[in-house]
Amino acid sequence: MKTRITELFGIQHPIIQGGMHYVGFAELAAAVSNAGGLGIITGLTQRTPELLANEIRRCKELTSQPFGVNLTFLPTVTSPDYPGYIRAILDAGIKAVETAGNNPQKWLPALHEAGVKVIHKCTSVRHALKAQAIGCDAVSVDGFECGGHPGEDDVPNFILLPRAADELKIPFVASGGMADGRSLVAALALGAEGMNMGTRFIATQEAPVHENVKAAIVAASELDTRLVMRPLRNTERVLTNAAVERLLEKEKSLGAALKFEHILDEVAGVYPRIMKEGAMDAGAWSCGMVAGLIKDVPTVKALIDRIMAEAESLIHQRLARFAAA
Repeated sequence: MKTRITELFGIQHPIIQGGMHYVGFAELAAAVSNAGGLGIITGLTQRTPELLANEIRRCKELTSQPFGVNLTFLPTVTSPDYPGYIRAILDAGIKAVETAGNNPQKWLPALHEAGVKVIHKCTSVRHALKAQAIGCDAVSVDGFECGGHPGEDDVPNFILLPRAADELKIPFVASGGMADGRSLVAALALGAEGMNMGTRFIATQEAPVHENVKAAIVAASELDTRLVMRPLRNTERVLTNAAVERLLEKEKSLGAALKFEHILDEVAGVYPRIMKEGAMDAGAWSCGMVAGLIKDVPTVKALIDRIMAEAESLIHQRLARFAAA
């Protein structure tokens, strides 16, 4: 299946594994790339540029296929060593970077000069148009369904994707609610050139997270996510647990007086405890509504092969039947 996304990144299938904190390690990225998609290492999970360089080397030992690095530009007081991370990416010869968070414009010249293709995560058409204007090569359009930060506009993908298709000239992938061949065909029909999956890739054999995390996703329905930090305009979609319900109760009781420090216990530094130790009530962790569509924990290759077979069948059999009629 050739699309502008497969051609841009030199991959076989139009499927990207999004950057995920304490999930996007070399094992998962390599498995996705070996299966024909674009695997992504999460840059800031590696605490220093040196550690990122090591993780990239580790990934290269596991795959000879293209893979990328996610770099999230955070609005923090003490900024990560972004020049160091960019240098590690360029020194390693990485050709695909997924950016997220703040505007990546200042980093684009160095990346483009090295032949890197940049895909920026956007939760609205206006942000996607800005990404196009500053020179990003592609965008990932994240609908309201997505795990993590869906923005503040609350527009689901059935509206957001065709709106993006109407406005954008650069290729884009659909993100949020993507799980199977139906997702891929729907995304293509709505104007995307592929899809980005996050939560679905956590529930795979190669995802280097605790088995409790995978079991929680399989057990969850589409009704089991919550939106936290809305009053702080930093909305995040997470899987519900005791800590999340406690956090929501604080938001409700404190109202307009809520500050980030009030919820630190539920959101700060919880990912290692959840993803590595399997402490499922330790805090809030990103999970999409797509959990309702996830019923198994296959290998990455089995998952991607299944998605592509289902997509081909839908296009050539079910949809073709309607056209013939």
